[in-house]
Amino acid sequence: MKVISTPLPGVVLIQPKVFGDERGFFLENYQAQRYREYGLPDQFVQDNHSRSAKNVLRGLHFQKNYPQGKLVYVTSGIVFDVAVDIRVGSATYGRWVGVTLTAESHQQFYVPPGFAHGFCVLSDVADFHYKCTEYYHPEDEGCLRWDDPDVGITWPIAQPILSAKDAAAGSLAALKNDPQRPS
Repeated sequence: MKVISTPLPGVVLIQPKVFGDERGFFLENYQAQRYREYGLPDQFVQDNHSRSAKNVLRGLHFQKNYPQGKLVYVTSGIVFDVAVDIRVGSATYGRWVGVTLTAESHQQFYVPPGFAHGFCVLSDVADFHYKCTEYYHPEDEGCLRWDDPDVGITWPIAQPILSAKDAAAGSLAALKNDPQRPS
């Protein structure tokens, strides 16, 4: 396993060892002791799976009082995955990093608690999996606007398909002034 740092502290790209031959391949998606050795979480409480069509953009999601760390990967298709630092007082507050994840690369992206997370689908369809360090609390969710100019994410699609919740998301400036904001 190889862990690759990004410009945002704690956000990493993970390349698992893949063993393949003419029959197919094998890899460990997660092994607690090995991840702990790299300083990554060794306990997750919830696994999620979503399937989305091309140009669907989900996010940028977070939880205010119960922040989730997310270990994400794609098992079919291609997505552009993004993490945004929303920890007020952080030296990298408001900065983002994005990576392209594919089923063929088997790479994983770890997004720690305190970051907003989102992705858009670049293939016809994509299956997206993520392990969470905290349970989902619908009453606690927040959403940062995908096209907030203060964040300036360079998405690889121009006209995303959004849910009503994501289309109505707030700005980074509004989040900073929210007394319920994540810390």
